[in-house]
Amino acid sequence: MPSPGRHVTLLTEGTYPHVHGGVSTWCDQLVRGMPEVEFEVLALTGSGREPVVWELPDNLVRHTSFPLWGPPPRRARPLFGPARRRFTDVYERFLLALLDPSAVGCDFGEGLFALAALARDGRLSAALRSEAAVRSLMWIWTQPHLETAAARPTVHDALTATDLLEHALRPLAARLPATTVAHAVSSGLATLPALVAQHTDGVPFLLTEHGIYLRERYLGYRTEAQRRPVKALLLGFYRELNTLGYRKAGLITPCNQYNRRWEERGGAPADRIRTVYNGVDPGAFPLAGPEPEVPTLSWCGRIDPIKDLETLIRAYALARAELPELRLRLFGPVPAGNEDYRTRLEKLAAERGVTDGVTFEGRVDDVARAYAAGHLVMLSSISEGFPFSLIEAMSCGRATVSTDVGGVREAVGDTGLVVPPREPAVMAEAVLSLLRDGERRAALGRRARQRVIDRFTLRRSVDGFRRIYRELAGAPGAAPAESPAPPEPHEWTLRLRLTAPWPDGPGATATGSGKAGPGAALPSAREVA
Repeated sequence: MPSPGRHVTLLTEGTYPHVHGGVSTWCDQLVRGMPEVEFEVLALTGSGREPVVWELPDNLVRHTSFPLWGPPPRRARPLFGPARRRFTDVYERFLLALLDPSAVGCDFGEGLFALAALARDGRLSAALRSEAAVRSLMWIWTQPHLETAAARPTVHDALTATDLLEHALRPLAARLPATTVAHAVSSGLATLPALVAQHTDGVPFLLTEHGIYLRERYLGYRTEAQRRPVKALLLGFYRELNTLGYRKAGLITPCNQYNRRWEERGGAPADRIRTVYNGVDPGAFPLAGPEPEVPTLSWCGRIDPIKDLETLIRAYALARAELPELRLRLFGPVPAGNEDYRTRLEKLAAERGVTDGVTFEGRVDDVARAYAAGHLVMLSSISEGFPFSLIEAMSCGRATVSTDVGGVREAVGDTGLVVPPREPAVMAEAVLSLLRDGERRAALGRRARQRVIDRFTLRRSVDGFRRIYRELAGAPGAAPAESPAPPEPHEWTLRLRLTAPWPDGPGATATGSGKAGPGAALPSAREVA
């Protein structure tokens, strides 16, 4: 048996080792930073044919791609007689837990683990896609006391929801070694194998959140084409899964205090939360040196709607009206499926008359060069955890202008300007104020690098997780990892008064802002429809 804390299974969804990005960078840092630990990766992917884009270190001893789409994992005979009746009863209680969490006798976790037993036997997909399961959903949806009844769900809605739910539940069939520490690197679907392994085999379960997975699901479903009953069911599933993960995890390690407040609100016990900030190697991101000759804004990341590059382009257009020589350089790949989003950005730049000043540079191997390419490094996201692009740019000694989402303010401190999300005019004003004051810009850059050296080094981050692995695995004398005291939160990040997904929590009133920033009200299933 491996020594305590010496075997870890990372559970990823749509990230490492198949995609580049902040979470993937963090995973790679973690594995390489602990050569004495044997890591496995169970990666939830789309088709299972996605290439591995990272060079895997020697201590990553096994990588398994677990596809969520395509045909069911394996065919099994349908359920009959008492087995079908037991499934129908479990499934109906499970569905009601998603749509009416207060219903008596309907426990989401109990239903999930019952479905997991079928999944491990290879029989869940067939059961979910049966006519009886679709009929059960139609019956539950139309219960008079549920809001979905007013939307008059159709059979097409039921088939759509069943298909999406069946794919989402496939990870229940995944099996983890009994001697491992299960480390889900996001909430949501990546927690399913960890929850089942903890329930059946007593495997220690660690949950790390970078962005707020549930919040991003609610934001994403604003623009989905499905009708209200489908959205209500799927968002109910993600809400209940998120809460179960918070309550069951042995430890939760948010990468910032902002995430911690969400987690506590979602049911996570405060004494099981340890904040571990992301870190960078200051040697790999040295001082950037002289600024370019032409005033330039630099941005680095993946081309994705969550990064809200529309706001950045609009802010750039406003700033360029005052500073005609200003340029905007966008460094980063276009993930598969986001090609239309890049086209939208190009059209927006053309509409604003700034096409000649905006360049899409693609992915770069030397990321530090991307930060050095600008006088300022920009971040315009509507959702973040503790973004690597920000602390990397700070390590390079560049001043930053960033949106006040997630742990951004915790990262920046007094070394850059932080503005509300989706406010291009405010962002443009911040950009112009720094571009017109070279002395202030340089001073911010110097303070930014020192802040990284003092607080956000890679060694500190990796050592924190090394202690946590040993603690969860029961290593003798393992000391609990330190958790920094919460900083005084800024007023903007305190506005967590939500209408959903936890409507019964304290202070659950809407802000009415209509924005998707950290102070915005999270839409209920009804509002998203």
